[in-house]
Amino acid sequence: MSEVLDSYPQWVDGAWVTIRLTLLGGALALVLALAFGLAGTSRHAAVRALNRVYVEFFRGNATLVLLYWFFYALPLIGLRFATLFAAVLALGLNIGAYGAEVVRGSINAVPKAQHEAAIALNFTPFQRMRRVLLPQAFALMLPPFGNLLIELMKGTAIVSLVGLVDLTRVSKNVQGSTGETVAAFTVALVLYFVIAQVLQLLVRYAERRVDRMLGRGLPARPALDTAGVAGG
Repeated sequence: MSEVLDSYPQWVDGAWVTIRLTLLGGALALVLALAFGLAGTSRHAAVRALNRVYVEFFRGNATLVLLYWFFYALPLIGLRFATLFAAVLALGLNIGAYGAEVVRGSINAVPKAQHEAAIALNFTPFQRMRRVLLPQAFALMLPPFGNLLIELMKGTAIVSLVGLVDLTRVSKNVQGSTGETVAAFTVALVLYFVIAQVLQLLVRYAERRVDRMLGRGLPARPALDTAGVAGG
């Protein structure tokens, strides 16, 4: 076990690669989820069709196949990507498809009365979405977004197959050099678990902030004692 722990510089570098992939892939997935999720709520059939094509295609393909496509297939037709960029694309496109459904479902879950109130206030469609619907839908999106981010982090393990030295690759390298199979993969398990817990804490913190912004979870104001006031 000591030989495995003595390789901590490799573990640190591998964890940093995993974290970078998670953050970059998560950022791309968030942008795609918002764009195509909003498209899924459009009144125009052609825009909704774009949502369905993106969601069904990338949700229906394995992330590993997408990674191989970007890394091995596209260079054959002249499109060559850096390894990290290809990995971020594969992860972001796949998770973004699931996120787009989260966005669409969360917006549709906002009570119809909120739509009607915004229309009564003469808000434009853009104002309704930005000031009324999205803030409320965002609170609904956060828990599933947190789950998707953790799934993306775990999915980064596939990048070891195209040469990136992430936690999974480090565990294999350390296992090969020390012969300590159980210890090497146990350290990898623990590090993945720690990263997942940190991500979960960040998501829960974001949930509390959004709840406070929307006035949720605040202590109720004490009721005014009208009888006492009248008697006074």
